Amino acid sequence: MDEVKKPQQQASFLYSMKAVFWSFFGLRRKSDFDADSAKLNPVHVIIAGLIGVALFIALLISIVKFVVSK
Repeated sequence: MDEVKKPQQQASFLYSMKAVFWSFFGLRRKSDFDADSAKLNPVHVIIAGLIGVALFIALLISIVKFVVSK
């Protein structure tokens, strides 16, 4: 009996942002990683990564400006 596999639905951009956010901290479970590799769109992951890096740099610059101003 052959099982017909349904094509997996592509993940949304918000889901990609969440996956990238948790990946920055290295707190992804193996099962989540396996599910992500099947669902995530590589373009969404690249864009989410660039947004995450920009936010991280902005946060670091803000912290440095706050500390230096005192």
